[in-house]
Amino acid sequence: MSQTILEPHADGLPSPRRYFAVGVLLLTLVLVVLDGAIANIALPSIASSLNASPSDTVWVISSYQLAVLVALLPCGAIGEMLGARRVFLAGVALFTLASAACTFSTTLEMLVAARFVQGLGGGAIMALGIMNMRFSVPHRLLGTIIGINAMTVAISSAAGPGIAGAILAVASWPWLFAVNIPLGIIVLASGALLAPSRGVARKLDGRALVANALMFVLFFVGADRIAEAPVSGGLLIAGSVACLVTLLRIERKSTAPIVPTDLFAAPAFRFSAIASVCCFTGQTLGVIALPFYLQHGLGMTATEAGLYMMPWPAAVAVIAPISGRLADRMKTAWLCAVGGILLAIGLIGVGLLPDDPHHVAFIVGTVVAGLGFGLFQTPNNRILLLSAPKARSGAAGAMQGTARLTGQTLGAIAMAITFSVVPLTVAPEVALVLAAAFAAVAAVVSLGRVRHETEGWNTAMGSAA
Repeated sequence: MSQTILEPHADGLPSPRRYFAVGVLLLTLVLVVLDGAIANIALPSIASSLNASPSDTVWVISSYQLAVLVALLPCGAIGEMLGARRVFLAGVALFTLASAACTFSTTLEMLVAARFVQGLGGGAIMALGIMNMRFSVPHRLLGTIIGINAMTVAISSAAGPGIAGAILAVASWPWLFAVNIPLGIIVLASGALLAPSRGVARKLDGRALVANALMFVLFFVGADRIAEAPVSGGLLIAGSVACLVTLLRIERKSTAPIVPTDLFAAPAFRFSAIASVCCFTGQTLGVIALPFYLQHGLGMTATEAGLYMMPWPAAVAVIAPISGRLADRMKTAWLCAVGGILLAIGLIGVGLLPDDPHHVAFIVGTVVAGLGFGLFQTPNNRILLLSAPKARSGAAGAMQGTARLTGQTLGAIAMAITFSVVPLTVAPEVALVLAAAFAAVAAVVSLGRVRHETEGWNTAMGSAA
């Protein structure tokens, strides 16, 4: 039987402590996002240094992503049980220690194992960052803070390759992981600034944890194999679905299940989660397809392609805090629908419009796509998180991360399948059109919330009267 979480600060921390707490949470977010962004750039250096093949070195990335997927939902539940601050800081400590292990790895196997442990810590950070935010920030400021959160992700993602290049220009690849250590220590030393919260009395079923882990392992490995070996990849993904069914059966009587079926009963949460998966699928397809379009279609160098990719995250960084403020003043369903439509228009414009000598159409298309993605992301995250009770913020935050990573994985699968069935000369354009279709679906799903938001608004107005 669960009990209500005790909330020492029902509407956030007092000023100025709340702003220091937000700073700590954003610094941790930068820590995790930068780590993912810089590791991609380092793969050739790692392969050369550790005498590993490029295909094996990819597991430096894959092991981290897999661990995050495995950890997200259980960490959300554990954070609700033991307290968001405690488990969040435990994740930071694990992430920091694993970063040290990455720094001193002398073989690929050691590095991959350390990255997996690092991903487990990252899962705790991603799952419980928003829960800590809800306890630290007044409700009236939460939309704006979520916008700043999205802006921080965009800027960190955009800055990652440049930071990695700067570090590799003067040092070896282990320093890419070593930079996490002082940042992690600063966060741990500042952890007392976060709002305290007591957990709920509940138990975790070991069978549910095993089913959750198998579900994501089978899904991830199946997705990795689907293009080269469709039959075995498809069977692994089918096994993942079977694990999900088993997990739901195990937890069918739980009042706070790992997979938050209790939250999915709310239409706002359900529509937001589905729309998030669709939007991130389209966004990932676009982000993967664009470099191929620039280098193979337009004949650009890798450096030139990187520069032409920058308007997208820059547009997200500009619009994210604005959309956070708009989400405080109007229905989020309309904002998300407009954002999804703009993302679709930008992607399909890049994919279908003829190129010009100065690539103006490409730049305009990516700016429109970035504006659309930023306009969608902040209000959708806001309604996904705020439609859950504060006591279930861990599950909501974990589901937000799971929806994002699921969409990104589906986007990568769709791109791999596109490359396997369509000639390389036209595959990027086909992928961009497909990405636009997913963005459009996200917009349509978001419109499904309009009626429920209107009913909620009318109920609130009636209560006020």
